[in-house]
Amino acid sequence: MKLFFTFILLTIITGDASNNLTLQLDGKTLDTIHHSKFTHRFLDETMIDEAALETYMLELEKKVYKPPKNAYIGDDDEIVKETTGRKLDKTKFIDHFYTYYFSKKPSQITIPVKYIYPTIDSELLISIRSKFISQYVTFFNSRNKERSHNIQLAAKAIDNTVIFPGEKFSFNKVVGKRTKKKGYLSAPVIVRGELSEGIGGGICQVSSTLFNAVDRAGVKIVERYSHSRKVPYVPPNRDATVSWYGPDFTFKNPHNQPILIRAKVYGGQLIIKVFSSNELKSQLREVPSAPKALPKEVHSNEGHPHQLNAEERGN
Repeated sequence: MKLFFTFILLTIITGDASNNLTLQLDGKTLDTIHHSKFTHRFLDETMIDEAALETYMLELEKKVYKPPKNAYIGDDDEIVKETTGRKLDKTKFIDHFYTYYFSKKPSQITIPVKYIYPTIDSELLISIRSKFISQYVTFFNSRNKERSHNIQLAAKAIDNTVIFPGEKFSFNKVVGKRTKKKGYLSAPVIVRGELSEGIGGGICQVSSTLFNAVDRAGVKIVERYSHSRKVPYVPPNRDATVSWYGPDFTFKNPHNQPILIRAKVYGGQLIIKVFSSNELKSQLREVPSAPKALPKEVHSNEGHPHQLNAEERGN
């Protein structure tokens, strides 16, 4: 008798298990639900609880979602293939749910999804890495471990970036906020013309090197600021200071083909190269090379900027 009443109680709480809707994904059961979970009483009528269904779909979306991954060029110069993402197809899921709900019969469905395709696939990468456009090399003291570490992190962040025709590149958006949590270390920076310590010291050498590489490749410089004092790793007026809460370095791709940014650190050298497809027709700009002889300690980064006019920008 006790077992019988336990069964009745479970049926009231969870609904009749024989009427469950089983949700499958990738050949496995992701969840099992019962229509009683999504009903409420209104004027003595049993109706679908739309709020409960919407809440459940929000939870289901998180379980189903898988972001797409762009193809990229690996450390050994091999192309790593892209992967397709997915998200819940809410419209089809609701259709399936209503069919199950009104039939009150057990059912099993494969969760309907919409595929999310990556922006950059292997075929595109093969095309736009075929033609070398330009490069710029700057030098730094590799014995300064904190600063070197920050340069490597920022260089890795912009490596493999593809900028499509007419698209604008933002250094701050691509690299993101420089924090301890992301691995950035405290190193010397320039603040209002004075040297101090700050998280991410050395980042401006990456943005400055990138500026010279893409400027040589003939892009349109949209936003660039100079440090409040001279920096030793690039010629005068060839730097680009950046700060998360302040100046950014941005440029636009004016060409009819995408361009590919590659950034690598070798010892005390930061090398940034620009590639595109063989169809790109561009004329290189004259850009002065970076000095090879640097002071033992390089102190520069996110300093107090002044905005450059059109002539200073080199446009």
